[in-house]
Amino acid sequence: MVPSIAILALVALAALIFTNRRNASGESTIERAAASRALVLATAAQSIHFVEEWMTGFHIQFPALFGQDPMPLPFFVAFNLAWIAIWIVSVPLVRSGVKPAVFAAWFLALAGMLNGIAHPLLAVLAGSYFPGLISSPIIGVASLYLWRRLHRAFLTDTR
Repeated sequence: MVPSIAILALVALAALIFTNRRNASGESTIERAAASRALVLATAAQSIHFVEEWMTGFHIQFPALFGQDPMPLPFFVAFNLAWIAIWIVSVPLVRSGVKPAVFAAWFLALAGMLNGIAHPLLAVLAGSYFPGLISSPIIGVASLYLWRRLHRAFLTDTR
C-alpha cells in the first residue's frame, strides 16, 4: 500500500494547490455548473473503473508489482466507495464553489488522468492485461474533461 499512499498523497497535494489558486472566475455560475456536470461524468467513469479493478484483482496484482502483500479487499472496497460517495456529495457543492468539494473534484481529475496513463503502462510492465486496463481510457478522458471544466471555472479569469 505504500506506493499507492505516496502517489495519492502527491495527487492530494496538487489538488490542494489547485483548490487554493482560485480566482475571480470562480464567480461564473455557468462554468461552475459545467464543472459540476463534468464531475458527474468523471464519477460515473471512476465507478466503472473501480468495478473493473475489483472484479479483476487490482488489490492483489498492484501490490505484487512492489513485492508487497495484497491490499485487504474490505479496505480497497471501502476506500473506493468512500471516494465515490464524496464525489457524489460534491456535485452540487462544486456548483456553489465550496472549497472541500472543489478539492475533491480536482483530486478526481488528477487521479483519473493518472489512471488513464498508468494502467496501460502497468499492462506493458506486466506483459499482459493488468486490472483496470479496459476502463482506464474512459476514466482518463472523463478526468481530462473534468480538469478542463475545473480550470475554466476556478483558475481562468473569464471576466
